[in-house]
Amino acid sequence: MAETRTAYDTVAVDYARLLPDVGEGPLDRAMLAAFAEQVGGTGPVVEVGCGTGRITAHLRDLGLDVAGIDLSPGMVDVARRHHPGLRFAVGSMTDLPLPDGALAGLVAWYSIIHVPPELLPGVFAGFHRVLAPGGRLLLAFKAGDRLVRLEEAYGHTVSYDVHWLSPARVAAQLAEAGFEVRARLDRERQGREKGPQSLMLAIRPDAGVGG
Repeated sequence: MAETRTAYDTVAVDYARLLPDVGEGPLDRAMLAAFAEQVGGTGPVVEVGCGTGRITAHLRDLGLDVAGIDLSPGMVDVARRHHPGLRFAVGSMTDLPLPDGALAGLVAWYSIIHVPPELLPGVFAGFHRVLAPGGRLLLAFKAGDRLVRLEEAYGHTVSYDVHWLSPARVAAQLAEAGFEVRARLDRERQGREKGPQSLMLAIRPDAGVGG
């Protein structure tokens, strides 16, 4: 995790320059829109691993009360400069600085790929803790079963890991953490992607209210 923080501190400015806005395809945007529609105005949302805030800003534009948390102080500094009307804080998804049941929604958009797989069950338990009953979770990640060590990114020499994750295993881990997966989109690579991708929309069940 320390390597990941250092890498993203290093690339933050050029990351924002090379990925200035939401360039996701229609399927990914549809999942973001479905998440936003389901959460609606029911409460606050946090994007965990928000980077430079481009998805956070997109969620704001979809009508959500949203803030961002990222491991990298450099990324958070860039996010604050680019999106001064939004709230960003430094923090780790392995120890979220949020009260129990505080959120109506949580998004982890290509951020769990930097978490060692053995830590994911604890991360998902943390997501469950901070979501209110009936709260929604949206994940996006690289689909596979391999580890890629990156030594160059966004024009900089870096050193950090990217984990390609099995969608079936992620779904099982979410269930073990107390979530119900309501939608799953597995798609083939597009653009500059190196392989298939997966998106999952899950809910922390509320026994008293249909979701």
